[in-house]
Amino acid sequence: MLYEKNIFQKNHKRIDIHFGLCYPNIYRTAMSSLGYNILYNQINEREDTWCERIIFPDIRSIESKTPSKYFDILSFTIQFEEDYFNVLEMLKNSEIPLKRKDRTDNDPLIIAGGPCATANPQPLSDYIDLFIIGEGENTINKFLDKYLESEDRDLKKYLDVPGIYIPEFDNKTKITIVNDMDDAYHITQPIISKSDDENYQSIFNNTIMLNVSRGCTRGCRFCMSSYMYRPIRETSCEKLIELAIENRENTGIDKITLIGAAVSDYSNLENLISGLEKEGFQISTPSLRIESITKETLQSLKRSGLKTITIAPESIARLRKVINKEILEETIFTVIENAIELDFKIKLYFLIGIPGENMDDIEELCEYMKKIANMHTSIKNVKFSVNPLIPKPHTPLQWEPYDFKDIKKKTRYIKKEMRKYNIKCESPKKGLIQYILSCGNREVGAIIEKSLTKEVTLKDWKELMPKYDINDTLPWNNIDVGVSERFLKIENKRLRNLKQTPWCETSPCYNCGACEK
Repeated sequence: MLYEKNIFQKNHKRIDIHFGLCYPNIYRTAMSSLGYNILYNQINEREDTWCERIIFPDIRSIESKTPSKYFDILSFTIQFEEDYFNVLEMLKNSEIPLKRKDRTDNDPLIIAGGPCATANPQPLSDYIDLFIIGEGENTINKFLDKYLESEDRDLKKYLDVPGIYIPEFDNKTKITIVNDMDDAYHITQPIISKSDDENYQSIFNNTIMLNVSRGCTRGCRFCMSSYMYRPIRETSCEKLIELAIENRENTGIDKITLIGAAVSDYSNLENLISGLEKEGFQISTPSLRIESITKETLQSLKRSGLKTITIAPESIARLRKVINKEILEETIFTVIENAIELDFKIKLYFLIGIPGENMDDIEELCEYMKKIANMHTSIKNVKFSVNPLIPKPHTPLQWEPYDFKDIKKKTRYIKKEMRKYNIKCESPKKGLIQYILSCGNREVGAIIEKSLTKEVTLKDWKELMPKYDINDTLPWNNIDVGVSERFLKIENKRLRNLKQTPWCETSPCYNCGACEK
């Protein structure tokens, strides 16, 4: 049984647009997405539009149980490449033609946004009418205003709306982002859900999500967020405390989750935490960047009731230089020691498949993880997550291959060597599929569609493996996220020489292209 508070109900007869906000993953994941929640509230502030949620595997809306096919617009928020399969399944089960060329004026307009749609729209380009590139709240009202001008399927009218990519025209599109976070859309009446089914409890259940910042300029070479949403933009400390108080007045909740690409890089973090504590809030955060964590921050989070800290050393010291994440060993172990002293459980993320990595490095990595686990009073209180590095669009690794055999060999070794420890290794096959979905072209759409009715073999996937040279025209070249290709090529060259590119917040600008400096 699901109970929700703060949902929108509107009169069908008094609206012009019936908007289905689709999430191609389960309720628990959907309602943990701040972006998805922002769009729901923002769109519903329009008197002419009723935005309802449709969450996989359902094809009817939560608010009115309306079937998907009867909406004017269906919008998919895509945060994970694996959700591409669910997008097509939702369309198929809704009896909406999969291919955009087969739809008529009687079918909903199908749009998509989110990090994956922004990075590389090509795999779903035969199925989506248009993509919103960047932070959707910046574009959605302009798009809806344009839709109201004429509710037909002529997509040309959207070409002059910034931040919209239309596959039919393969138009060059520049990302749109919110420049001033104090003026961004911040939720003050979040949906509060209660259920005895854990599938209907969000990851941040019964907490207020505060959007402290967007973007990250640390420049970890494997990370899309480090390049796609530059520059870093912060909400002021005063604004965040005001928002927290207003949210509490509307919900009665006094637990805060700080949300941002790099929460621990927030320039006023300690003042924010102490300010929220003075107002009686409990504070947590999904993850912390190691070099920004102080003992005082950990003590504050402990007082707020946080039980587990999540950090990402990523690899051993030499390989951290490759990915531009040169954190001193002393810093890593100081944070771990402080966390253990404060009786935190610890979760650590590591990558394998970093360019230049060999089996000696993997052996060293295993010894490194054992050393960390054995520091704790119980090795079960230290959890490791080991994942294949997936080359992503708009990063310095976008030209790199995914070596399936090598990843498989290394994963097998780690599982055997670390069998006594609390460790989870991601499937090499799943990594391969994610790589193809991330970096593939329009041909990938056919195999996604095939999976709806037939089994797709590993051989089928391998036939679609991208093989890019550094001078190739890439499938996502018409998507401009601000960071220049020239800069990414320089970074690709620097990683081979173990050269670091310093954090631009503490060094002179190196002209990546994202800022107009």
